[in-house]
Amino acid sequence: MNFLRSNLQYTHYSWTAMSGDDPKISGVPDSTLFNRNEGYEVLYLINKFLEKHSLTSIQAGQKVERMIRTGLPVDVRGQKNVIDWITTNWDKY
Repeated sequence: MNFLRSNLQYTHYSWTAMSGDDPKISGVPDSTLFNRNEGYEVLYLINKFLEKHSLTSIQAGQKVERMIRTGLPVDVRGQKNVIDWITTNWDKY
């Protein structure tokens, strides 16, 4: 499944164009800082989380988005740390 921009619940994102090889949206999640207000980064992280956990529903992707928007602590900044936080807190949301 590929979670798309049209699947997002929230609309207040910046959509700054990024190249396909930008480390923020390519490869595997790492210590690259995550911008929760940048739509392309949010989509990338949602899709990486869904892939990692073999989730295929739009609802699961929207849950990840909701967790990022409403629960992710401001001090959780690296992509890998964000995914780890979502994994740890999945059952709480």
